[in-house]
Amino acid sequence: MWNKTKATQLLNIDYPILQGPFGGGLSSVELVATVSNAGGLGGYGAYTMSPQDIYAIDREIRAATGKPYNLNLWVSDTDAPGGVATAEQYQRAREAFGGYFDELDIPFPEKPAPFATRFANQLQVVLDIKPRVFSFMFGTLPVAILEECRSKGILTVGAATTLDEAIALEATGVDLIIASGFEAGGHRPSFLASAESSTTGTFVLLQLIREKVKTPVIAAGGIATGRGIAAALTLGADAVQIGTAFLACDESNALPVHREMLFSDAAKYTMLTRAFTGRLGRGLTSRIGKDQAGGHPANLPFPLQTTLMSSLRKAAIARQKWELMLFWGGQIAPVLRYRKAGQLMQSLIQETGAVITNLKN
Repeated sequence: MWNKTKATQLLNIDYPILQGPFGGGLSSVELVATVSNAGGLGGYGAYTMSPQDIYAIDREIRAATGKPYNLNLWVSDTDAPGGVATAEQYQRAREAFGGYFDELDIPFPEKPAPFATRFANQLQVVLDIKPRVFSFMFGTLPVAILEECRSKGILTVGAATTLDEAIALEATGVDLIIASGFEAGGHRPSFLASAESSTTGTFVLLQLIREKVKTPVIAAGGIATGRGIAAALTLGADAVQIGTAFLACDESNALPVHREMLFSDAAKYTMLTRAFTGRLGRGLTSRIGKDQAGGHPANLPFPLQTTLMSSLRKAAIARQKWELMLFWGGQIAPVLRYRKAGQLMQSLIQETGAVITNLKN
């Protein structure tokens, strides 16, 4: 059976289909439960959440599904030394982005307050609540932490954007590795080299990792149909992780306009930009993204740029100035067809089976 892989055996799921764990408030309990109850692995991105909020959302998820689910955190949640931006960085950002605030007739924000990392406290929550799957991005974890997870029955999944990152993750003892191709929507989780220099496509990255790494691999980026799943499995993936197609579903916590954008002609055009958060990520092409492309980056370090842009985002939503917003999305968005997560899962399962059966005949 096509759906019986090393990943499904480890994760105790019926189908090797993982839902991308969206951060920044885009995940929802309903989406996680829908995917997990259909035999896949739902995922919840919690890197912006307080420990108390993570405890609370875990209770909600467990009430909605008795199936395994994935909780995702970011090992590195700041690029700002000491959590602060310098006066020079703030002035450059003001010069680069001030015009957009003027356009919406809102004041340019004060320099963001210092940011204190939350990861250590969030990690303790994971160890306490013991989700079946704990995935992490932007780095590796100490071997001792991974061994503690294993002792508590928590499966660990790290994300790699290059072969070197996959090798580094395997050396620490993770249970599975995500091969995150540059087609994917959202932030690029690179950690050994710059994100701009770590832009290998999903299927090339998958093959490179399979050649050098024994740990089961999950292909992510540019996959939204059964044909894509079948291709990934054929190239050696043990599972796939699908983001944009699930983000576009009604059950996600994306704004209605965001979901509509993913089904519109605008979804044909995506770009990588640091303009909105300070870290490189792929979303639908926007005016701000194009204006800030190339040249010396003027954005504040992550996550201070997110804080800086938050009032602009609110004003843009209120005035429907969509060209001034970032709508996360991957390059595969133009093929999206389903607005309900249950229907999407059913299509993925049926189409994958049909394609693989045809390949064998």
